[in-house]
Amino acid sequence: METADYLQLIGFGAGGWGGRLLAGAGLTLAVAVCGFILALVIGALGAWCKIRGNAMVRLLTDLYTTALRGVPDLLVIYLVYFGSSALLTDVGHFFAANGFISLPGFVAGTIAIGVVGGALCTEVLRGGFSVVPTGELEAAMAFGMSPATCFRRVLAPLLLRSAMPGLGNVWLSLLKDSSLLSATGIIELMRATQVAADSTHMPFDFYLTAAAIYVLMAIISGLLLRRAERHYSRGVRGTGTRATQALGGVKP
Repeated sequence: METADYLQLIGFGAGGWGGRLLAGAGLTLAVAVCGFILALVIGALGAWCKIRGNAMVRLLTDLYTTALRGVPDLLVIYLVYFGSSALLTDVGHFFAANGFISLPGFVAGTIAIGVVGGALCTEVLRGGFSVVPTGELEAAMAFGMSPATCFRRVLAPLLLRSAMPGLGNVWLSLLKDSSLLSATGIIELMRATQVAADSTHMPFDFYLTAAAIYVLMAIISGLLLRRAERHYSRGVRGTGTRATQALGGVKP
């Protein structure tokens, strides 16, 4: 295919598929962001249960993280979508409603990848908490900080300093998992690409374009994540710089 024809095909003019691909990429990002936020909430609760919970709570949390990390992501999506639909349909029939009732595909997809990501975030946040010096928390409480202030100003920055690389991996994993959500009926990037490829009989061109869009999103995500890592590692870098200067510029 000529370059001009290819650009026209993926462009935004008449006969171009650029608008639909861009809308699919936007939906991919939206569901990944919502799923990641849900994963962080679940992960924080799971990490707290593993650290502070009793034996039964820790056992249940271990079962959750082990099961969700071992079950294929697509199977989790099917279970959430069809399981919630069956439950809502039964509840609707109980209240004399007719027909099939299901969650919107976006909501079901967000819950599915959020539950999967929550199992990963649980272990990442638990590992990050384990390296937080207890003396820092004790000093904060000794200064009279409330638990909320201590978490916001001491615990969260120290935890994120070590957990940020792992959380970045979780984000990229959820971004890729969003390509499976066409099973819930939403037209994300991969589904929009499939429709375009089937309609034009040019699968290689459109799937290559989709790959380029995913790579672009991954590159932008990597830049933002590295910026966040530098933000939460400011004290470490400063200490290392001062130590280097004290040794006459020789790195230890």
